[in-house]
Amino acid sequence: MRFFVFFALLYASSVQAEPISIMTFNVENLFDNIHDAGKDDETYLPLSQKSSEAHKAKCNEIDVEYWRDQCLYWDWSDSVVTQKLSVIGLAIKQVNNGLGPDIIAFQEVENENILKRLRDEQLEGLGYQSIVLLEGNDSRGIDVAFLAKYPVADAQLHEIEFSESMRARVGDTRPILQASFELPNGEQLTGFAVHFPAPFHPTVMRESAYTTLNGLLDALPSDRIAFAAGDFNTTSEEDREQTMLERWVRPDWQVAHDLCSGCLGSSYYAPTDEWSFLDMLLWREAGGWRMIDSYLANKTAEQVTRQGTPKRFRLPEASSLSDHWPLVMVIEKTP
Repeated sequence: MRFFVFFALLYASSVQAEPISIMTFNVENLFDNIHDAGKDDETYLPLSQKSSEAHKAKCNEIDVEYWRDQCLYWDWSDSVVTQKLSVIGLAIKQVNNGLGPDIIAFQEVENENILKRLRDEQLEGLGYQSIVLLEGNDSRGIDVAFLAKYPVADAQLHEIEFSESMRARVGDTRPILQASFELPNGEQLTGFAVHFPAPFHPTVMRESAYTTLNGLLDALPSDRIAFAAGDFNTTSEEDREQTMLERWVRPDWQVAHDLCSGCLGSSYYAPTDEWSFLDMLLWREAGGWRMIDSYLANKTAEQVTRQGTPKRFRLPEASSLSDHWPLVMVIEKTP
């Protein structure tokens, strides 16, 4: 047995490591149309299930008129869910000549069921074997998740450590999802999927999230290759005024979109006419691996408005995709 294990390890270490592509993708409310108990997902139900007084009363608790009307009148039908899955699948298949990236970190996924549908209906035959989604406590029920072509060695959720004064705001925040993947050459690659507090929350909450993330990175073995991927919700304005990336990111990570030639950002805020990389991929170099490329996967018709900005999903036309563009990073091991 020892003889076999020795040569198995020797063979694994001799396998030439292929480049690995990693995508981060905020899919903007990827919900099924079945109510999950304890979650505020009433907006994402078929219109036929929205006639009860109980449903109307729940919707009328929403302060913002636009969101209240969505809860009352949107028809999140079977055909709408299928269309949403279809356009997400097309966006993913822009990478690697239709084969999709090796690892995808998602944000705004309701549950494992809808992610399985995406894999089985739109990405069938592309080699995605691992789904990692551990339910967090976001009040709307949206989670971060991984879809990968590699086996998963382990996975766990880490709550972000917010100060006591911020505790009342944590209802719509998400934990950090950590997962380690077994690469064909025998190495492990650890990823952190994140969805930091939204920009309307105080900067200190995102600083707390960065602090938690960097602490998780420090806890890994020093030779472990690692990445963080997701919606960090750090706007260009906040970065300029608070030097967020210089203080919280660049000391520990390489920033993938530094290699994204000609990229303005992954999201656009019309009121201030400003682009931001809310969506980021961060890389910790180790073990001879290095980051070699980064680009936006934003070329499908359903992703781009006439003005050249991200095209968010809308009803009743069930068109478009998301108000975020997916970002891709490619890493490679030096021979």
